[in-house]
Amino acid sequence: MISRLFITLLLTIGAPGLALAAGEAAFRLTDEDGVTHITNAPTDSRYRAVPGMSGTARGWLRMPESARGLYGQEIKEISARHGVNPGLVEAVIRAESAFNPWAVSRKGARGLMQLMPQTASALGVRNSFDPRENIDGGVRHLRYLIDRYPGNVPLALAAYNAGENAVDYYRGIPPYPETQQYVQRILGWGGSSGRPLQIIYRYTGPDGTVTYSNIPPTRR
Repeated sequence: MISRLFITLLLTIGAPGLALAAGEAAFRLTDEDGVTHITNAPTDSRYRAVPGMSGTARGWLRMPESARGLYGQEIKEISARHGVNPGLVEAVIRAESAFNPWAVSRKGARGLMQLMPQTASALGVRNSFDPRENIDGGVRHLRYLIDRYPGNVPLALAAYNAGENAVDYYRGIPPYPETQQYVQRILGWGGSSGRPLQIIYRYTGPDGTVTYSNIPPTRR
């Protein structure tokens, strides 16, 4: 098991070079000795979110992408168990956390596959910062989405990013730049067969029949 990462820094207020990139939350605690601790995985109620600091532009909290090798075996084993392409899982982890098992987003998603607390709870994941547990939960959730949108990886990825309700409402990949870029980025990294992205729309007929098509729906 890999323990959580905690970064302790002696800071000067307003010190340069501490701007953080979007996608990660940063929390700060100054202890009784005057030492400032900054982490993306707070374990003490005294930690407070740092305004304007969300992530790791300089890489001081981000796990190097070379760390992907640390979880290669887990990804292969868990992906095989649930029948998901390990290349797809690796691409999702790369997009979600850059292989940082301690990543915490501004919305509270945690770990390698960025599981929201409610999703983790529903999946039975007790510790989202445990790499193996997080990967297993994330792969099971991805498997569910692939089954929900039968074999349609772009729609499954869109739902992983934006939620099932958004995909169902738009009957396809939602028109959110973040989600569209997310899907294209993952597929471009080898998360599919490598074919160009084709947007697929989902229709539910009056009799409950579900149809998938590349022709966008006509709203009335």
